[in-house]
Amino acid sequence: MRAMILAAGRGERLRPLTDRIPKPMVEVGGRPLVEHTVRRLVAAGFVDLVVNHAWLGHLIEAHLGDGRRLGARIVYSAEPPGALEVAGGIRNALPLLGRGPFVAINADVWCDHPLAPLREVDVDLAHLVLVDNPEHVPRGDFALAADGRVDNDGPSRLTFAGIGVYRAALFDGHPTGRLGLAPVLRAAAACGRVRGEHHRGDWVDVGTVERLAALDARLGARGG
Repeated sequence: MRAMILAAGRGERLRPLTDRIPKPMVEVGGRPLVEHTVRRLVAAGFVDLVVNHAWLGHLIEAHLGDGRRLGARIVYSAEPPGALEVAGGIRNALPLLGRGPFVAINADVWCDHPLAPLREVDVDLAHLVLVDNPEHVPRGDFALAADGRVDNDGPSRLTFAGIGVYRAALFDGHPTGRLGLAPVLRAAAACGRVRGEHHRGDWVDVGTVERLAALDARLGARGG
C-alpha cells in the first residue's frame, strides 16, 4: 500500500515563519514536520510515498530527496500557486498512488497512531482516524457509531485527525480543480460509505505558533 503526505498548505497562521519555509519544513524536536511523518510511515512499513507541495515546495524536495536516506521511495506531486486544497491535491496525485486503497496523512499533524494497522482496514470509500476534540475544535467533525460507521451528525462527535485511508472512487463526481476534503467526506458519509476508528493517543494539529512551541518543548524534553 502506498501513502501520501499532504504537504501543500501555506501555513498562514504560522507567518512570518512560513514566509521563508513551507509549513511542513517547520521544525519540532530538531526535525522538520514532514521528516517526522516520513519516518513514522517507514517504521510502519510504508515505503512508497507521494508528497504533494506548492508554496516553496522545492525546499521540501531538497530536504527529502528521493527518500533513500530515510528508507523510503518518494515521488512528488507539484501543484500550482495557491495549491489545490486537500481533495484536489489527492485527486491530482491519483496517477502516482496506484490502483488500490492508499493512506493520506497531513504533514502538519503530530500523532502517535501506529499507522501499520491501516494497511488491514476494510475500506469502502474512506476510513478515518478520529481523535478527541481539542480546544480549537470543540464540536468535532464527525460522529462515530458503535459499528464503526462515520456519520455527519450524532450525539458524540470527534475530530478528524487528518489521517485516512481512501479509494480513488471517493473523488468521483466532484468538480475538478481546487477541492476541499470535508465536502467529499460528508457526501460519502451521507451515503453510509465511510468508516472510522477512535484513536485515543497523542495528537496535535500544529497550526499555530503556540501549538508549535508547545509541541517542540515536549519533544525536546523527551529527546525528539
